[in-house]
Amino acid sequence: MQNILKQGLTPHQLALTTAVGVAIGIVPVLGATTLLGTLAAVRLRLNVAAMLLISHLMSPLQLLFMLPLLRFGAPLLGANAQTLTMGRVRYLFTHDLGGAFTLLWRAELGALLLWLVAAVPLGLILYFSARPIYQGLLQKKALKELEG
Repeated sequence: MQNILKQGLTPHQLALTTAVGVAIGIVPVLGATTLLGTLAAVRLRLNVAAMLLISHLMSPLQLLFMLPLLRFGAPLLGANAQTLTMGRVRYLFTHDLGGAFTLLWRAELGALLLWLVAAVPLGLILYFSARPIYQGLLQKKALKELEG
């Protein structure tokens, strides 16, 4: 964290990087974290490396939340969540490829909707919680530089 503070990032930028990085890190789409994190960091003019570090540190949570989000998201778009089991998906891939893609497509879109609903308040809470913490760290750093 000290190296990031030395790069001249403001508490606002650090808090925004943390909030957006965590939210993107738990997106229920495997492989999307790097692309979304990079795009968000470039668009918001944040540190890309810090964004990717934070978002990739969320990988265990992403995996933990993925199946529940898929199961709860499936009924939102008309898919039967009870058919969303590994055995059923494996059966569909061998006997009804179109049915497998339909089930997974609807479950994934529903999971993304749930993620969006949860990511906005999560991001706001993280941003407003992290900003004073980073402000304090920056003030401590400035005091140490004045003393030393």
